[in-house]
Amino acid sequence: MHTLRRFAAPRAPRQERCELCGVPVTEGNHRHLVDTEQRSLACACTPCALLFERPGAAHGRFLSVPDRYLSDHDHRIDDSAWELLQIPVSVAFFFRNTALDRLVALYPSPAGATECELDPSTWQTVLGVSRLSELLKPDVEALLLRRTDGRAECYLVPIDICYELVGRMRRLWQGFDGGAEARADLQAFFAHVERRAEAMEGERRP
Repeated sequence: MHTLRRFAAPRAPRQERCELCGVPVTEGNHRHLVDTEQRSLACACTPCALLFERPGAAHGRFLSVPDRYLSDHDHRIDDSAWELLQIPVSVAFFFRNTALDRLVALYPSPAGATECELDPSTWQTVLGVSRLSELLKPDVEALLLRRTDGRAECYLVPIDICYELVGRMRRLWQGFDGGAEARADLQAFFAHVERRAEAMEGERRP
């Protein structure tokens, strides 16, 4: 599978640089672009990322990854709905890929991002009625789901953090169930997402 595999692979620590202008990028000046031709993520400084927020920039090849996090706790996904998705683990993310002209469903695994075939009617039944799905920007944002205690929470997030999660799980996973370190890291990751997420108007926080 070619989808953004480079970003999910373990990497040695190094100085990140903007892949467009070459300047070093730091945590506070580090954005990502989706390269729609190569189907990969590119590191970018903030000024370069801002250039590609304009529609039609670079003929649409590069798309700036937004920085918005949204939640809709009022949209409940119970066990029966989750079973329709046929996702074998408790975490998955979904995005619209314009190059493939379809929705892509992926989940983290010890081997990296694993794709799950998803029937369009299933998507519509489980997630299509969510207010978040109506706001989802193709290629650059994803619906991130986590199943706990008989229900699944759904967030709209930047696509790059989904691949960050894939890389973290691949690096930390041990044994059959992932191990204590991977579970703790997953809990911390979603706590961060929940803190960042802005509630939809009228939503009741849990």
